[in-house]
Formats: sequence, structure tokens, C-alpha cells
Amino acid sequence: MAEPARDVTGLLVAWSEGSREALDELMPLVYETLRRLAHGQLRRERPNATIGTTALVHEAYLRLVDQNHAHLESRAQFFSLAARVMRRVLVDEARKRGAVKRGEGTPPLALGDDLEPGLAPAEHILALDEALTRLEAFDPRLSRVVELRYFGGLTFEETAETLQVSTATAWRDWQTARAWLHVALTGG
Repeated sequence: MAEPARDVTGLLVAWSEGSREALDELMPLVYETLRRLAHGQLRRERPNATIGTTALVHEAYLRLVDQNHAHLESRAQFFSLAARVMRRVLVDEARKRGAVKRGEGTPPLALGDDLEPGLAPAEHILALDEALTRLEAFDPRLSRVVELRYFGGLTFEETAETLQVSTATAWRDWQTARAWLHVALTGG
């Protein structure tokens, strides 16, 4: 993530204080990174997904504009919020496609270390979202690790920075969350 940190941080603080203009100035600085995150997420969607990279970034922007003074002080926090917003956009799109709950007849979703779970049909996005909601009730940090890594495409280092934990802790949380989600998504 190679945005000019000095500009991004100042704009994030201004946006946190209620300046919509700051978000408008921020977006060109982070647009390519958001496109990379969106493209990575859409790679996991089925090939005939109804939303493209640009549309996902633009929809995320529109939802970010509606945020009520999110308190952000770093690039990592901004990309964490962007990952969460993209997750919501994708879940909403999956619901619009009339996906079958729990992915009846589709193979289980695999959350590999390489973040390449293959094509994730709408059913998988909905099942993962539901499982993440349950995981969040059990352990919010584990849920955030999955959200940041899977939906946000962050590395272990970026995830650790965002959550203010060590990289080793982020990796252990990822492993624990994957195991928990495996049981939740496959029933065993």
C-alpha cells in the first residue's frame, strides 16, 4: 500500500472530524489500493458475478461517504473499514442474486493460507458472512482477522498493524479462525 502516508493520515483525521471534502481528496490517493483489494476479492467470486472491480470500489466509496464520522487515524484503519464495507457490498450483491442459504449443493469454502479459496459463489459469501457473524460473537478479533485477510486482502503484517497485535498473533488467530470456520461451514 504505497499511498503518501502524510497526506492520507491528515485526510483521515479531517474525515474523522466530519469533512466530506477530505474523503473526496483521500479517494484518489487510495483508489488503486482499493481496486487491488476489490479485484482480489472478486477473483474469489464466481466468474459471472454481477459486480465488477470498479463498481465494487465505487459502491464502497458511496457507503463510506455515508459513514457517520468514523474515527480513523491510520491507513490500516481506513483499509480495515474499506474491507468491512466491501464485505457488506458483496453480501448484499449475493443476497440480490437470490442465493440459496447455506450453499446447498455447492462444495465447502476453503480458507487457505494463500487466500485463494477458488471461486466463491454467492452461497459461499452468504455462508461465510453468517459464520463470521457467529465467530464475532465468540471472538471479535478472530472475526476481524478473517475479514481483513479474506475480504480486505491484507497481509499478516498489515493485519497485525491494524489490530495492534504481533504478526505471530495475527497468524495464530488466522489459523484458529480457519479451524473454527471449517467446523461452522462444514459441520465437522
